[in-house]
Amino acid sequence: MKKLLMVAFHFPPLAGSSGIQRTLRFVQHLPRHGWQPLVLSAHPRAYERTADDLLREVPPDTVVRRAWALDTARHLSIGGRYIGAMARPDRWVSWRFDAVRVGLEMIRAHRPDAIWSTHPIATAHLIGAALHRKTGLPWIADFRDPMAQEGYPSDPKTWQAYKRIEDMALGNASMCTFTTPSAVRSYQALYPQAAARIHLLENGYDEEAFAAAARRPEPAAANGSPRVLLHSGIVYPGDRDPSQLIAALRLLHDSGRIRPGTLVVRFRAAVHDDLLRDMARQHGVEPYIEIAPPVGYGDALAEMMRVDGLLVLQASSCNEQVPAKLYEYLRAGRPILGLTDPAGDTAGVMREAGIAQLARLDSAPEIAALLEHCLDGGRNTLLPTAAAVSAASREGRARQLAGWLDTL
Repeated sequence: MKKLLMVAFHFPPLAGSSGIQRTLRFVQHLPRHGWQPLVLSAHPRAYERTADDLLREVPPDTVVRRAWALDTARHLSIGGRYIGAMARPDRWVSWRFDAVRVGLEMIRAHRPDAIWSTHPIATAHLIGAALHRKTGLPWIADFRDPMAQEGYPSDPKTWQAYKRIEDMALGNASMCTFTTPSAVRSYQALYPQAAARIHLLENGYDEEAFAAAARRPEPAAANGSPRVLLHSGIVYPGDRDPSQLIAALRLLHDSGRIRPGTLVVRFRAAVHDDLLRDMARQHGVEPYIEIAPPVGYGDALAEMMRVDGLLVLQASSCNEQVPAKLYEYLRAGRPILGLTDPAGDTAGVMREAGIAQLARLDSAPEIAALLEHCLDGGRNTLLPTAAAVSAASREGRARQLAGWLDTL
């Protein structure tokens, strides 16, 4: 069996990032297609939050090495301040130095056939590039998000660091994979000399994880329980701004369309809990907002399958991105309410899945209309097709990646 050295910061026991799923599921599924993963990750001290639930899903025969790493903001700051250069391209740049050493040890011991690194975190590509340069092994650079964009990162020096890494990857990697069609088109236009090496490798869902979650006992629902719309995961104040969603609840309340006890919007593991509470208070819709703490991955999937609807929040600033959570929403089989720009890739994935009705994230009236449509019996128009669900499995994505690896 051929071997693949996978450089990934997001890996169990890290908690709170959907990026874990991409690497973890490749680790699970690639052996079925002739590739044995070797994982090079960071020491858990570098993670802000950890949990053991996903560690059990790492195949027991997988080689996993963790290199020394610190979080600049937490470990190297004084009075909450630190030197900017110590956090470029990211707060975990210290991981780079020991990871190259550990990676070379793994290459000598296990003789992999290729190297794969995944961004974010940008430092992973620095490690992948260094190992490629020192060994000559083929290198696949995986971009879960675009890197140097117009106005992002906002700090000019960080933007320059991102741009250098991007140039290095597109100039030297044997293959670069992106998760959305727009990102593929943008990078092919920006790097025409690398266009043939740029490929689409979308995110997906894991069928085994959903099957296990479906077997979990369902909590008893109280009589007269409100309908629950769920947003599962981080709410970013800019790119997933919930302000107009909350304003839309006020519009529906004022029109008499909803009343306390009939509808709840649940934010699970939103991180910015105080922001949500302040917004709900300002609009007077506290009875309609529920702030819920993080839960294990299996419990999160089970919750998705049991609520009345699932909320996608994606601003037009992220039109070349698709939340990884959306593919899990497709598999959950519940109505999906997309609050996003109709011109973006998130909307494109939803339309291809058969969900045509959307609302712009920055339009409270459009959001109110979509919520009302869902509440008034239009739920079936917000369900994905069976074909779209089947096409989005991570096992299929692993098969796709293995095929490309075979050609290198």
